[in-house]
Amino acid sequence: MAYLSNVRMFVRVYELGSMSAAARDQRTSPAVASARMAELEKHLGVRLFNRTTRSLKPTSNGQLFYEGALKILDAVSEAEAALTHATAQPRGMLFVAAPLGIGRRLIAPHVPIFKDENPEIELRLRLSDRSIDVTAEGLDVAFHLGPLEDSALKMRVIAECPRILCAAPAYIARRGLPEDGAALVRERHDCLNLRFPGAREFQWRLQTADGPQRFKITGPFESDDGDVLTSWALAGRGIILKPVFEVVEHLLSGALVPVATASPPLPVTLASLTPHRRLRDPKVTIFTDFIALRIKTALSEAEARCAQLPR
Repeated sequence: MAYLSNVRMFVRVYELGSMSAAARDQRTSPAVASARMAELEKHLGVRLFNRTTRSLKPTSNGQLFYEGALKILDAVSEAEAALTHATAQPRGMLFVAAPLGIGRRLIAPHVPIFKDENPEIELRLRLSDRSIDVTAEGLDVAFHLGPLEDSALKMRVIAECPRILCAAPAYIARRGLPEDGAALVRERHDCLNLRFPGAREFQWRLQTADGPQRFKITGPFESDDGDVLTSWALAGRGIILKPVFEVVEHLLSGALVPVATASPPLPVTLASLTPHRRLRDPKVTIFTDFIALRIKTALSEAEARCAQLPR
């Protein structure tokens, strides 16, 4: 078991490029991570990393061992999966990531219930609106909202989420009610943008009479937290583009009202992403099935409630 722990630590050090980052990932200290690497190098009789005060890079032996280490861990995972199938008791740690809005509203509330039904599974949930590298961060499954670039990950589409453009009545009283995407640009409306380091130049893709078109919007504020954008919109500071489920309560209360309704946003795909080597892990399938069902129910309820809004 100690050898397996050392191999697991080696893989995370290799993938994260940092002893301290790998230690945090494995819930231990940098000193323990360093000691495990020293033990592994002593056992193998080779140096796996070249270390300086400023960098840590794998040696050629380290690069060679990494491929074999992945096979070792995959073999262990497959053996555990086979045992799980045989005993019908999924167990172990599950690493999950999701965007803030999805995670807070559609996933986190159900985690305690999932744990009650699957007491042998421990779940670590990470929420962020930033782009996530599923492989580098050692995730078992990540929920993704939006278009997906070419990926080696297995994608499972869960739902198409309807979206809406909306603003507070105070903003409309001050700036007027834009009728479509062209008005957003022409009248230079304050559009509140979700942006994070490394994000590409942002445009809103809206449905027009001539088909989907992209509109290069501008605004005084931006954030990498979608809930911050909603709070600014509620304060009358601009227009937001949001999945309906995130703002349905504000729409029904009148705190936010639809705008630019002549060119509504296109729905956005909500999917789960899983590394191929995790596909045979029963706890990944069980959790994804569990959450997908509840997400679909919540989205259907939000859409039905939104249909009550005046047209």
